[in-house]
Amino acid sequence: MRRNARARPEAYASAILFAALGDMTRLRLVSRLCDDGPKSITRLTAGSRVTRQAITKQLRVLEEAGLVRSKRRGREKIWQLEQRRLEEARRYLALISKQWDDALERLKNFVEG
Repeated sequence: MRRNARARPEAYASAILFAALGDMTRLRLVSRLCDDGPKSITRLTAGSRVTRQAITKQLRVLEEAGLVRSKRRGREKIWQLEQRRLEEARRYLALISKQWDDALERLKNFVEG
């Protein structure tokens, strides 16, 4: 039986999440928000060669994937990590890991049996 995105909505949602994390700039942004907590664009671009516009574009991709959210504080937007989405990704990776472990165990039993 073939499984597709409609049959496995969690797989489709995880694909979007992992695609968003597949870019080095976005991965660095997630890492900074994870390590340092909520930050403004000004603070996220400090010490970086990446422009504010480029950072904003990358944050929007992360926001569409559900990895970050923003809120207005005066004239600035403060961006923060959505821990729930990272936990979903961890659970999905654990599921895939278990499936591989099970498949390898079946192969081992077949070869040795």
